[in-house]
Amino acid sequence: MTFTTKPLGTPLSAAATRVMLLGSGELGKEVLIALQRLGVETIAVDRYENAPGQQVAHHAHTITMSDPVALRALIEREKPDLVVPEIEALATPELQALESEGVVRVIPTARAARLTMDREGIRRLAAETLGLPTSPYVFCDSLAQLQAAIDGSGGGPAIGYPCIVKPVMSSSGKGQSRIDGPADVQKAWDYAMAGGRVSHGRVIVEGFIDFDYEITLLTVRSLGANGAVQTSFCAPIGHVQVKGDYVESWQPMPMDAAALGSAERIAKAVTDDLGGQGVFGVELFVKGADVWFSEVSPRPHDTGMVTMITQWQSEFELHARAILGLPVDVSLKSPGASAVIYGGVDAKALQFDGVADALRVPGTDVRLFGKPESFERRRMGVALAHDTDVERARVKAKEAAAKVRPKAA
Repeated sequence: MTFTTKPLGTPLSAAATRVMLLGSGELGKEVLIALQRLGVETIAVDRYENAPGQQVAHHAHTITMSDPVALRALIEREKPDLVVPEIEALATPELQALESEGVVRVIPTARAARLTMDREGIRRLAAETLGLPTSPYVFCDSLAQLQAAIDGSGGGPAIGYPCIVKPVMSSSGKGQSRIDGPADVQKAWDYAMAGGRVSHGRVIVEGFIDFDYEITLLTVRSLGANGAVQTSFCAPIGHVQVKGDYVESWQPMPMDAAALGSAERIAKAVTDDLGGQGVFGVELFVKGADVWFSEVSPRPHDTGMVTMITQWQSEFELHARAILGLPVDVSLKSPGASAVIYGGVDAKALQFDGVADALRVPGTDVRLFGKPESFERRRMGVALAHDTDVERARVKAKEAAAKVRPKAA
């Protein structure tokens, strides 16, 4: 399929190119800034007031995005050229209807948004339709089904211990936990029910893969000079997660050439099937030369925040350019790392001490997201560092992050 690139307009005029983001957290904020640098009129939508992206967009709206009536009414009123989902909890059937009616174009496609909004759709696509290597898995609708899947008493092979339980729909690792034995099952089920973005009462339990490391392979589908979609890969990103929530990342992650080739083939297979244009965050497990597919997000990835200091075009700039049909450059500028800055306290507003001290660490930068409410384990900012190699950069990023001290205002 070929696409045409439309001329970019002037914001707040009849000729404006208008892009609506559904979800306007820290990742959406950076996409909005990248779009504005290209003269795009931006519309930020979120479920709560004064979300980070709403603070920088031309227009801001607060609605329940999983409500199909509210979502359709807003899109029909604002008439964006593109709708860009940035979260999972959306009325994706309504987006599919709007796209099929020709009301709006969804990035990358409405089908991709639907398939990736929950772990069941994308896992079944990857494992059962595309035949990609994944961990063994079972979907469960009750605590009893979860226990049966682990024990093998439900008729299928036993998932066994240890295993990982996740809600079918959640973000940033919420509701995810590891089960090491029977005593952990009830606790993991309850945690998954509390952590799901939408209460489906359904989880995926995955067999544990004894991997060496995990990566995010940012995969970019953009238009070539001939109007056809081409696929590009950023250098692989290594990361550390705690309870499924990323706490640090670095780029490039050193990889065996055969493993990298397998990772790129898996990423291309799944993103080709999803279609459309933009950045996809493909998560993979690696052991030696073996690679397993884990998840994919059809949007910039939290671990990819490191690209703000490592690449000539960050993942956010790549996403903005790709969805507008513009050329992209995935080349690396410098090895680097990121480390999360947590709120550390439950508060309606924060002040940040130590920012100047953090920025005195050579080769570092800090992003504070501007979230209007803090929680102890809520991501409120990120420290970035570059150096001659990733290990030095990781040390510097963590040092800078530790110097930033949030406190209740």
